[in-house]
Amino acid sequence: MAALIEAAADIVLVVDEQGLIVDLSFGSEDLRDDLGEAWRNRAWSDTVTEDSREKLDALLRARGSPSGTRIVQDIQHRLGDGSDMPIRYCAVATPDDDCVVAAGRDLRAVAALQQQLLNAQLALEQDYWRLRQVETRYRLLFQMASDPLLIIDEATRKVLEANPVADRLLGVDSKSIVGKDFPIGFDAAGDEALGGLLTEAAAVGRASVTRVRSVDATKSFTVAATLLRQDNESRLLLRLTDTHTTTASGSEEAEPQLGELLRLAPDAVVLTDEDGYVLAANQMFLELAELASEEQAVGRSVSRWLGRTGVDLNVLLTNLRQRDVVKLFATTLRGEFGTATEVEISATLHGQPDQVTLAFFIRDIGRRLAADNSMSVRLPKTVEQITQQVGRVPLKDLVRQSTDLIEKLCIEAALELTSGNRASAAELLGVSRQGLYAKLNRYKLGDKESEE
Repeated sequence: MAALIEAAADIVLVVDEQGLIVDLSFGSEDLRDDLGEAWRNRAWSDTVTEDSREKLDALLRARGSPSGTRIVQDIQHRLGDGSDMPIRYCAVATPDDDCVVAAGRDLRAVAALQQQLLNAQLALEQDYWRLRQVETRYRLLFQMASDPLLIIDEATRKVLEANPVADRLLGVDSKSIVGKDFPIGFDAAGDEALGGLLTEAAAVGRASVTRVRSVDATKSFTVAATLLRQDNESRLLLRLTDTHTTTASGSEEAEPQLGELLRLAPDAVVLTDEDGYVLAANQMFLELAELASEEQAVGRSVSRWLGRTGVDLNVLLTNLRQRDVVKLFATTLRGEFGTATEVEISATLHGQPDQVTLAFFIRDIGRRLAADNSMSVRLPKTVEQITQQVGRVPLKDLVRQSTDLIEKLCIEAALELTSGNRASAAELLGVSRQGLYAKLNRYKLGDKESEE
């Protein structure tokens, strides 16, 4: 029977009528390593924590209970290293009623699992409240937006959500458009354009329509669509911008449609953020860059297509931040399929410090006849002077003179392109600032202290 109890329990204690542990055995190697013989002949009450004393007294009362009575209690023991060890005891009295036999099961593994479950529940609760807060902010912004906003099911083309502005502008008889098929509230041409818009947005992830009219022809909108993925389903987020409104009599405002004019401009026009990432581009830029749609350009750095990658854009950005305007910056524009076009760039900066927009106006000058300048006039004359010295001056001296001449002309060209900004000129030439200063002093091209 003792062997059976020892095999079934992690620890077995025999406690006499004074509450002393007179014998113990272990069915768990972990407990044997932790306790060994440290509890033998010790008062059982000295091994438990204060809050377990009453439960321990209940176990000791098994000695006076009727035969066969079992008492079960969970006891916390204090180990020598200061940690607690929970054990569930089942206590019965011996036949002669002199001792109590308590068989215990180590609950540390159960306690660890319970703690992990509690931590998981706390984490889930925190995530739940965080999602609730995010959803609340989303709902508030969705309702407060001044532009009409719609969420469309990509598969069924039904309106899943619409903010109050969209309901007011597109609703019929003041009824909500949620649950209705989209497009709704537009004329026939608008319905056709928006159908193509939804198809394009579902295919490439983003699309826009320049102008569509309401069914009563009193309102005109530009529409932008973005594809959203959610739970293996596709949603389309539509944002409508009211471009202009006509009166009931049909008279229209005479405000020029500048955005439309820029898109149809014969020169390439690109709008970027302050770091040079494309926000919008017109059709001529797409042709020069050999792109099929505006979406292929949006979000990419304009340096991908301009001159030497990174260098020309850095020069343009530096001058824009200093002067707000750059004119007639000569470089090349590279298409996606390798075609290089000689271009001339003018740029301007607009906006507040916290939200700056850059506009680049790019003109193809590949077929323009190059006008003579001072350097192109001086170059043949100087080369002729050098070649006339053949036979009178050693070859290595002639080569050095030619190299110096070309280097000087390149530095002058870089300074002219950067409007005298030496930091930008050094970056354009691919040399250090100190190296450029040394060459300027060598060729007497300017005073080192007059950089700005």
